[in-house]
Amino acid sequence: MAEEFPLPDFTPEPPRSESPPASALRGFLMETLQTVLLALALFAAINFFTARIRVEGHSMEPNYHHNNYVIVARWAYWLGEIQRGDVVVFPYPNNPEEDYIKRVVGLPGDRVAIQSGLLLVNGQIAVESYLAEPMARDFPEITVPDGHVFVMGDNRNDSSDSRRWGALSIEAILGKAVLVYWPLADFHLILDRPPLLITP
Repeated sequence: MAEEFPLPDFTPEPPRSESPPASALRGFLMETLQTVLLALALFAAINFFTARIRVEGHSMEPNYHHNNYVIVARWAYWLGEIQRGDVVVFPYPNNPEEDYIKRVVGLPGDRVAIQSGLLLVNGQIAVESYLAEPMARDFPEITVPDGHVFVMGDNRNDSSDSRRWGALSIEAILGKAVLVYWPLADFHLILDRPPLLITP
């Protein structure tokens, strides 16, 4: 009697998929989506609390130079008060598409004048160590209106500021300059202090 041998199984195997399983693909897509959403949330938060501007021109020299990039703290005045000496950023009143950076020298109700190259605030001389040279032109005394500040560039002899277009509305201020971050050679925190007022 012949011995019987089992026949080999020629049933074809199902083709192997070269793509990852559906669950792994879903996991990858979810992680990617979460990363993108987190990045967008961080970007929105950074933009909500800060702004970044490029200094154009030479009106703030010698302290801020043309093409310096500056971080502006939008939150600086949400709780605190503006002080003399703060460097603030705001839309130029005569062209809101352009941002200006200037220094606050007069607060609401202050009497501001320039005499013999010196800044006078409420009849007192403001000592401004950040200036490179004295002011060449006098400015008659004015009283800063309520809700406004008087701003000037540090390069007093080459600056378009409140002497030309008037006091600045506090509501127009975008925030306080806090950091110069580019170029790296100019990198520094801005730790401005109010001008020291002394009796003449």
